[in-house]
Amino acid sequence: MIITDTHTHLYSEAFDEDRDAVIQKALDSGVQRFFIPAIDSTYTDAMLDLESKYPENVFLMMGLHPTHVKENYKEELSHVDQLFSERNFYAVGEIGIDLYWDKTFLRQQQDAFVYQIQLAKKHKLPIVIHSRDSFNEIFEILEQEKGDDLHGIFHCFTGTQEQAHQAIGYNMKLGIGGVATFKNGKIDQFLNEIDLKHIVLETDSPYLAPVPFRGKRNESSYIVKVLEKLSSIYGLSIEEIAAITTENSKQVFGI
Repeated sequence: MIITDTHTHLYSEAFDEDRDAVIQKALDSGVQRFFIPAIDSTYTDAMLDLESKYPENVFLMMGLHPTHVKENYKEELSHVDQLFSERNFYAVGEIGIDLYWDKTFLRQQQDAFVYQIQLAKKHKLPIVIHSRDSFNEIFEILEQEKGDDLHGIFHCFTGTQEQAHQAIGYNMKLGIGGVATFKNGKIDQFLNEIDLKHIVLETDSPYLAPVPFRGKRNESSYIVKVLEKLSSIYGLSIEEIAAITTENSKQVFGI
C-alpha cells in the first residue's frame, strides 16, 4: 500500500529533535511520497537538505505562503523566480490568500497569488492553494486565471459542498486531512457526494492533527487516521482509498 501525503512541512522546526524518526515512522506506515510546500526564503535551505537526504521520497514545491506576504514580498517572489530558473520543482505552492491572521496585506497577497499562478503556467506546473477566510477572493482570481493550463490542489479544503464543486470546476483536487476527523469539521457530512477522483490526502503536519491526536503535533504517519475516516465515508477499504488518492496525486504532480 502506497500512501501519498500531498502536503507536509517536514522541514519545520517542530521536527528538529526527531525528524528522521518521524519520517521512518511514516515510511513504516506506508507513506512513501511526501510533497513539501514552501513558506518563504528562510526555509529554502532546510527544504533542500530534506530532499537531499530522502531523494526517493521527498518532492519539493516552491512559492511564497500568503501569511508571509509582507512589505518585502517582491524580494521574496524574486527568490522564488530565481529558484525556478535553477532547478525543477513539482508545484508552485503553497500560495493563495489568508485573511484569518491579518488583512493588512490583502492587495499584496492578491498580487502575489496572481504572479505565482502565472509562474505555474509558465513552467507548466500545478498550484497548491492556501485559503483561509478567503474563498471569495480566491475564486475571483481563479475565475480570472481559469483555463486548461491551470490545475492543482485546494489544500486543507474546509469549505461547503457548493465551494467544493466550485473548486473542482477550476481543475482543483481537494486536499483532505485531519479536519475530516473533527466533530465540527463539517466536510465529512458531504464528502460522500464528492467523487473520490477529486480527492488527495494530506496532513499539513505539524498542524491540524487528526482525532485522536487533535491538539498535538501532527505527523505524516497520522494520515492513516484520515484514510480510516475516508474508508468509512466512502465504504471502501483503506487500501482502495490509498490507491485512488495516490493515483490522483500522480495526476496532479506528474510523478
